[in-house]
Amino acid sequence: MTETENVPENEGLAAQFETHRDHLRRVAYRMLGSLSEADDAVQEAWLHLERSDVQGVANLGGWLTTVGARLCLDLLRSRRARHEEALGDVVRKPSEGMDPEEESLLADSVGSALLVVLETLAPPERIAFVLHDLFAVPFEEIAPIVERTPTATRQLASRARRRIQGADPATEASLRRQSEVVAAFFAASRGGDFGALPAVLDPSVVLRADAAAVKAGSAPEVLGAQAVAKTFFRRAQAAARFATVDGVPGAVWAPGGKPRVVVDFTVVAGKIVRIDLLADVELLRSIDVVIAPEGDAPLVS
Repeated sequence: MTETENVPENEGLAAQFETHRDHLRRVAYRMLGSLSEADDAVQEAWLHLERSDVQGVANLGGWLTTVGARLCLDLLRSRRARHEEALGDVVRKPSEGMDPEEESLLADSVGSALLVVLETLAPPERIAFVLHDLFAVPFEEIAPIVERTPTATRQLASRARRRIQGADPATEASLRRQSEVVAAFFAASRGGDFGALPAVLDPSVVLRADAAAVKAGSAPEVLGAQAVAKTFFRRAQAAARFATVDGVPGAVWAPGGKPRVVVDFTVVAGKIVRIDLLADVELLRSIDVVIAPEGDAPLVS
């Protein structure tokens, strides 16, 4: 801060920022799972505020939340690119330097178990879920942060919610296990080996198709392992390819290499409990799909 006539103005801005600091820290902590990174994000949000003209901003808290969320998204993407985890702060003991405020933060409604599960989500899913489900931010406001439409952002949060409600809260090992489950399901479907399906399909598994997939000929909903398997038996013989869908093992129908239908699997305790067929053009543009080489199982990052 320079010693000029702008000092009172900056001090006033700093005072406003301090009224939002605790909220920003809680949001950042839920997104990042690391107290030190959360504090870094909050400090960076202050620097953004200090450099910005916010005189016309009616809701400074909302503006700061958006800035903080974008910073957290960048950090999550960078962390994923480096294949790093940031759970050290979550399991750190109070005797290792945690002050009472940090203890309170860890003891609040998030819980370390949820933070571990959040680590398995793709960054856009995590941001969408945290902002909407934990802080009630409308999808219309989250969409620009994750560079999606509101409809696609709602889908991101929905997928995250399903995985959090019953997902195996682990890591690269669980992703590889999911990959094995998806591969086994397709092998059984393609080979017509319905006797092998109970090993990978929950008996009450549900297959749901979005409106675009229904328009293309899919049933809106198929219930039960046998019915789901028979549905895939016809499709898997054709152009189904393994893929990662926003970082999670899945599949795609991609004639000519262009995704037409994404197959999104929800795997709980080693069994597929839900399969979503996603064909909405707008949604497909927003999903990060990496198609595995022909014959390979879904890739895991």
